[in-house]
Amino acid sequence: MSELTQKITRLLAEQPGLRTVEMAALLEISEWQLVSRLSAGLCRPVAGKHARTILERVAEWGPVTTIVEVAGSVFEVKAALPKGRLGHGYFNLFGQPGQLHGHLKLEAIAHVALLSRPHRGKEAHAIVFYDAEEHCIFKIYLGRDERGELFPDQVQAFNALKELAHD
Repeated sequence: MSELTQKITRLLAEQPGLRTVEMAALLEISEWQLVSRLSAGLCRPVAGKHARTILERVAEWGPVTTIVEVAGSVFEVKAALPKGRLGHGYFNLFGQPGQLHGHLKLEAIAHVALLSRPHRGKEAHAIVFYDAEEHCIFKIYLGRDERGELFPDQVQAFNALKELAHD
């Protein structure tokens, strides 16, 4: 086990409530460097070439939480991810009112992490997209019902994405 992996393991044990971005900052590494060294039970790295497939599958799951974090600010959209389509060099997301809209440059996605870590004491799963410089582009967290419980069909679909990690 590398020295960095040992530091990550120790930090996970000592401060399990920290978000991965906070852990990475403490260790002075990129978030991708951190998550890519987590155990297979916590993170499954997937090649960025699978981003479109992942997004197309997630668009069928119903409500999720999409997060973009920039300069310490966190922006969230809690809604179903719209179906995307390619055009003008982007994967274009045109949703209904209240859904995410935008233009994603798929070739900028170098890595995807299928992250499974508790959040505030509850089971949580996220799909995290990183660029070639190992910066987080955005995250998609599985949705929750009115009681705060994950949708079981989304958990099953998330686990099925792990098949993409093997190429």
